[in-house]
Amino acid sequence: MTSYTITHLPLKLQTSSNWADRVLEQPLMLLNDHAHLEKKAANNALDMLNRWPTSSPPLSWVSNMIHVARDEIEHLQIVNKLLERRGGEMIKSHKNSYAADLNTLIRMGQGHREHVDRLLISALIECRSCERFKLLADASAGSDNELHQLYADLWRSEHGHYAVFLEMARLITSESIDDRWEWMLCKEAETMSDQPFDY
Repeated sequence: MTSYTITHLPLKLQTSSNWADRVLEQPLMLLNDHAHLEKKAANNALDMLNRWPTSSPPLSWVSNMIHVARDEIEHLQIVNKLLERRGGEMIKSHKNSYAADLNTLIRMGQGHREHVDRLLISALIECRSCERFKLLADASAGSDNELHQLYADLWRSEHGHYAVFLEMARLITSESIDDRWEWMLCKEAETMSDQPFDY
């Protein structure tokens, strides 16, 4: 089992070095997209509370999912407040083909295997967010102190969520998740390579 640190994310494909510079050119679009991602992340954590197939999930399951949901709601509030202060607003609808494509990897209807896949996909999304928040923090340093501080703070939190989802995936199954995780990392890289440039 490999241990990953804040400086060593397991992603197989790195985000282009000019991505952050490009999205920072339209900060309101960036913040709107970010707000929707935080909302979806909070909904995902709360949804996981209802998906446990037995009457007695591990004690850490409930506390961890509540912790993640609370963090994401706090992030949503912070991002939306910043968006509104800058004259923008959160639009009603938002599509995310990246997450939709990853969700097709879930082994639906297979009990704990479905749960493992949902947790691994959540970990992938948090891992990618962690990488991108770090890029945004670095790219905005010296040019937009407010965004720099936002993303410098949030990338650490995303890494923590990524680690929680991996930990929970290991906890709920007696099978090793290492091969499945490696396979999903490869699939995530394929998904990333097929995505059009967006926010």
